[in-house]
Amino acid sequence: MDVLELILDRARTSPDRPAAKDRSSDITYGELEQAVAELASGLGEQGVREGDRVCLHLPNSVEFLVAALACMWVGAIFVPLATTDPAPRRRAVVENCEPALVLADAEMLSVAERDGERLYEGRLVLPVTAVNRPGGAAPARADDDDRPAYCIYTSGTTALPKGVLIGHRSFLCAVLAAAELLELDETTRSLCVSSFHFDGSYGTLFPTPVAGGSLVIPRREALMLPRLFFRTVADEQVTHTSMSPTYLRLLLPSRHLPELARTPLRTMAFGGDALFADDLERLWASVPSLRVFNRYGPTETTIAVTTHELTPEIVALGDPLPIGRPHAGVTFWLVDDEGKIIDRPGDVGELYIGGNHLMIGYWREPALMSEVMRTDVVPGETVYRTRDLVFRDDSGSYHYVDRSDRVVKRSGMRISLVEITASLTSLSSISKAHCVAYDKDGGVGIAAFVVPIVAITGPELRHAARDRLPATMLPDVIEVVADFPLTGSNKVDERAMLQAAGLQELGKEGLRSG
Repeated sequence: MDVLELILDRARTSPDRPAAKDRSSDITYGELEQAVAELASGLGEQGVREGDRVCLHLPNSVEFLVAALACMWVGAIFVPLATTDPAPRRRAVVENCEPALVLADAEMLSVAERDGERLYEGRLVLPVTAVNRPGGAAPARADDDDRPAYCIYTSGTTALPKGVLIGHRSFLCAVLAAAELLELDETTRSLCVSSFHFDGSYGTLFPTPVAGGSLVIPRREALMLPRLFFRTVADEQVTHTSMSPTYLRLLLPSRHLPELARTPLRTMAFGGDALFADDLERLWASVPSLRVFNRYGPTETTIAVTTHELTPEIVALGDPLPIGRPHAGVTFWLVDDEGKIIDRPGDVGELYIGGNHLMIGYWREPALMSEVMRTDVVPGETVYRTRDLVFRDDSGSYHYVDRSDRVVKRSGMRISLVEITASLTSLSSISKAHCVAYDKDGGVGIAAFVVPIVAITGPELRHAARDRLPATMLPDVIEVVADFPLTGSNKVDERAMLQAAGLQELGKEGLRSG
């Protein structure tokens, strides 16, 4: 059994139920099955075979969903290409995965034709419409649960993309967990917010049709305007959505926020970066009936490995908010600086994850694979080293504290960038802040980027920060900005901020290795 089979089961039992819509398509489950079968037939005619990679240079759309499912049908590995990434990065992905085919929509195809082999290195690039075979016989379904499903490219701490290869077995576990724990069902109408090249979006894109619900897929670019998000939720009668906490902070200042209380929206899930108590308090002040779920999981552990419902009582206890307990079949292990397993509530350790959500590996990166997939930490178990610092509370729930590689060390002291950020955002003059380590003459510098509520200068902020931070933790640079640039996955684009400030990125040697 795999994700595709469960979605096809929905098509056979409820063919007339709405499955998904975007700005140009509105299809039922029966039409979804037909579209997937026709594209799978076309992929077979193009010579795509089990284990081949197929790059999807497609925006958020029904077409993307169809293409991903068609790849699963023939046993190919779908590889999403970020539509917002610069051409050199997309080229690096294509060069690395060597796809049998690149599928593109009309807009993306014009980019490919313009850039030619400079972008796709001579790979065959076709629009989905040219590959479709209406009325064609779909090839036999691939049914090996151990085969790869998709490959997500992520930069991690370097500029070079690496491919995270996820298998059908772990993919199915993650999708079923999301559908169950987020209580998705046939009445669900899910709004897709995050880009489909970001695996966090798969916590909505695939669990919703598995549960028999309906997907609402607007162009991601449109949702960068908060008013369009609120309008879409109302017009499309959205009941569920998921997003990054960074995207939530884009919505919170909007005068349209209270309008959510008059819509059917009942659940909202967050993941991708840290969620803070004051953000939820502002959200609940406008939408008190909204149920909120905090989700956690590195890309290497397939979408998410925890899902925890937050309540006002939990949030009132303050940060860090709980991420919950591991999903069924997932194990958590905390390890101290000396490599010893710790199991006492309250003790912070680096999280290692085992169980049924682990990736197959990094595509063509065996050395990197051996660094993070460890067999020497927990006897008899392979575990993934997250480099995340967490602790377990008395109730058994885990709390995310920080990245071990975002804890910098200078003047002999370990300094949490998140702690500095929290101190800055506690100032009444600051709307939000973000701290980044940078290369300061070969050493470690700390740059703080702040969005003010009132007009204020860097020196004024430094003076105010001295009342809250020890001298060793004061940022070397404070930049006042209008807002934070975001990556395609709606996270703060630290690299872009450093470049705009004329600062050099910090190499790995400047970060604590954990």
